[in-house]
Amino acid sequence: MVLAGMVLTACTARGPAPVSERGARPPSSVAVKPVTPLIEPSANGLHTVQRGDTLYAIAFANSLDYREIASWNRLESPDRILVGQVLRLSPPPGAVEIQPLEKPPEPSPRPLVDPPVLSAPQAVLLAYSDAGWAQVSGASALAAVAPAAKPEPVVPRPAITPTAPAATSGATSATAVDRWLWPAEGELIGRFGAAGGKGIDLVGARNAPVKAVAPGKVVYSGTGLRGYGHLLIVKHAGEFLSAYAHNDSVLVKEGDAVKAGQRIASMGDSGADRVKLHFEIRRYGKPLDPLDYLPERS
Repeated sequence: MVLAGMVLTACTARGPAPVSERGARPPSSVAVKPVTPLIEPSANGLHTVQRGDTLYAIAFANSLDYREIASWNRLESPDRILVGQVLRLSPPPGAVEIQPLEKPPEPSPRPLVDPPVLSAPQAVLLAYSDAGWAQVSGASALAAVAPAAKPEPVVPRPAITPTAPAATSGATSATAVDRWLWPAEGELIGRFGAAGGKGIDLVGARNAPVKAVAPGKVVYSGTGLRGYGHLLIVKHAGEFLSAYAHNDSVLVKEGDAVKAGQRIASMGDSGADRVKLHFEIRRYGKPLDPLDYLPERS
């Protein structure tokens, strides 16, 4: 009995079990959403790259064209920026703006240095005959009167039907998006420019499909832009970007190529007061009214 009491005392002296750690661990069935650093609009024209940043998201947050930032910082590729790197978000001092070439001056006629010498032609009028032809051509009279060589028979050639040039294989670099699709089903509750909105808002059911509006490449996926929740940015042809905000979950990652109409996310309320999709179209970093590009809905 004494031994049992000693064992019980030793057990109770160890203190409470670390239940707080066990309770803090999320169940394996619950998906943990990635948290990316917040990208604020720059107040001093500089941005220090943090882990999870992309040049496209930095440009998006500051309403700039990612190519401008790449040029101002002499980046070899917009897909390669380094953690801790300080990027300038304005033109460097002394930068020369590229201007179109001026129209070249119209060519004007110039007088010749030595004017040509003109003289009256001299000729002898001869009667048309074989002897006259032989005299002016330098051939002998016998050669002039010799019978002409028998012409070779003409062989008819088959007619050639013109054919259209063969189509080149492979994808060509498009300069614009040919056709846009709606990103989701739902009621339009917010328009471009209303209360400072940079896009449109569609309200729908949670986990409703969010689809790519055109083929492109995912250039950002994260929660680093204030007010957008879990945001996806897709780059399209013609320097267009499309943005899909407040997603509940995403089905693609940065660097993925997506097709028009492909489901890329599920509608949610991350960073919003209700389940909805905030959608934007930008070109050269500037927001555009999506309703000017999306087809009319019946």
